[in-house]
Amino acid sequence: MAFSDNSRRSLIPSFLYSSESSSKKLIDLDRFATNRNPMLRFSSSPASISPSSLSSSSSKNNFLIPAPSEPGKIELYSPAFYAACTASGIVSCGLTHMAVTPLDLVKCNMQIDPAKYKGISSGFGILLKEQGVKGFFRGWGFFKKYYSDIAGPEYATKYKTLIYLAGYASAEVIADIALCPFEIVKVRVQTQPGFSRGLSDSNPKFIKSEGALGHYKGLVPLWGRQIPYTMMKFVSFETIVEMLYKYAIPTPKDQCSKTLQLGVSLGGGYVAGVLCAIVSHPADNLVSFLNNAKGATVGDAVKNLGVWGLFTRGLPLRIFMIGTLTGAQWGIYDACKVFFGLPTTGGVTPPATVPAKIEVDSVGIVWCREH
Repeated sequence: MAFSDNSRRSLIPSFLYSSESSSKKLIDLDRFATNRNPMLRFSSSPASISPSSLSSSSSKNNFLIPAPSEPGKIELYSPAFYAACTASGIVSCGLTHMAVTPLDLVKCNMQIDPAKYKGISSGFGILLKEQGVKGFFRGWGFFKKYYSDIAGPEYATKYKTLIYLAGYASAEVIADIALCPFEIVKVRVQTQPGFSRGLSDSNPKFIKSEGALGHYKGLVPLWGRQIPYTMMKFVSFETIVEMLYKYAIPTPKDQCSKTLQLGVSLGGGYVAGVLCAIVSHPADNLVSFLNNAKGATVGDAVKNLGVWGLFTRGLPLRIFMIGTLTGAQWGIYDACKVFFGLPTTGGVTPPATVPAKIEVDSVGIVWCREH
């Protein structure tokens, strides 16, 4: 028995198919029916079923119904979504980097002058004695979505980690080009007392001694530090959070309280910070050495620090610093996202939605199978 479009619509509440809805989300009732009923029987004979009739029938019977709109909610991956995430990132990174500046200052000096700054406690004591409290504060998700869309839903789920790694690496390559001039000035200000008071008077001095391109002499080592750092920071965080929700927390994420979700973000962020500090530490030593010494090369750094020193000098302090920094960043970032009405980061990845494949056997039974 055939049903007209009007008779089919009359079985559904009117708000589901109202054209006045402003929401862009769609509910595909035919896909829902297909998933619930894998075998559909036609009253017609096998001979009357042809690919063209199936195609026309499918295109005629498939209809999409807009879901009710949710006022005040930010649509995922919209310009407002990226703006909210950007604002959250600025708040989280700005506050946390300012807070750990004293640790970063001691760490850089331990890397540059280990004979003078032999340990964490003695390093703090020396800086406090020589420079005072003020001296401790001297120098203070687009690609992921894009690559997932290119891969398609099936491959985006299957190769999620590789796609995320590529997305984070792409973003970091661009960010480091802007960061490099600030990083080199930061190291000079932190490790050479009297070099300058800040960016306003340090840039002219630096350009005079190193030239305009001198700001980028540490770009390749910076990429060597920041790209592995960022890839590990984000991928390990999302993997840790997914594992926590999947194996440690019995309640689905959307049913957990916001306090618990933010606690997961904070704990997952701290562990991710420890991992990315270890992975990127050799390059961090290189960046500090090259940015401090005029005309220094990578070979000079390796010769001066040694292979063991390259991997270990300043590492305990950096693990503590980056672990604290990253955990706080994820906690503040997700708190800001919750403020904007967005979900916290991470969670169990839903299975990919793959269109059903329609096959007709010799008896005239239509089978709907997943690819």
